[in-house]
Amino acid sequence: MNVGKKIRLKRIINRESGKTVIIPMDHGVSLGPIQGLRDIDNTVNMVIRGGANATIVHKGIVMSTNRTEDTDIGLIIHLSAATSLNPAPNDKVAVCDVEEALSLGADAVSVHVNIGADTESFMLESLGRTAKACYRWGLPLIAMMYPRGDEVDVNVETVKHVSRVGAELGADLVKCPYTGDPESFEEVVNGCPVPVVIAGGSKLSDEETINMIEGAMKAGAGGLSMGRNVFQHENPELFVQVACAMVHKGLSAKEALQMLAG
Repeated sequence: MNVGKKIRLKRIINRESGKTVIIPMDHGVSLGPIQGLRDIDNTVNMVIRGGANATIVHKGIVMSTNRTEDTDIGLIIHLSAATSLNPAPNDKVAVCDVEEALSLGADAVSVHVNIGADTESFMLESLGRTAKACYRWGLPLIAMMYPRGDEVDVNVETVKHVSRVGAELGADLVKCPYTGDPESFEEVVNGCPVPVVIAGGSKLSDEETINMIEGAMKAGAGGLSMGRNVFQHENPELFVQVACAMVHKGLSAKEALQMLAG
């Protein structure tokens, strides 16, 4: 890993724990102004106050949302996009590049790849091309790797596979779905030579989300990248505080639920 990547990774990873809490808020392209993202300035500020290590946003949102409070937070710019209105919503295309992200102040970039989709080949090509540019410019790369397609099941074997693909093609961190229990997710972590962070997925109950975080951390995950379960929570700031305590301090699920309950 080159020096630039090492320096910038420290901006999105907790230096004491070596892990990260990332809050993606790129959903406005795929889903529109959904709950939690209508007043995105306010949501970003709550995430900052909660202590998250970084946010993920699209390029057009950067100027109005990032670092609006005195406390700093890592900026990850998402380079991929597709809308839910597309007949092929799994087809992610590049809408930004590394040089543009750097000009906007990015500490890292992220790329979304759906393995098993009809356009997988093009997404893999984009990932490889982005990894080359990231190495050239010293910018960390997060690969969001999902098993998605008409003939693809989400299970431990497919998650292990897609996570490994992300690392093989140059990602510094890999984001993937949680496999349901610590034992199976440990297989994913052990099969990937770079840190793995869990995706939050669709909105869940507090108990389900907290149990997922605890299971992932027991499995050795590098942290989490969780959107709707954070910014659609009734108290996003508190939820981020709880998530950070679990990821960085080892807070248990039982303790986390008590903290949420006040």
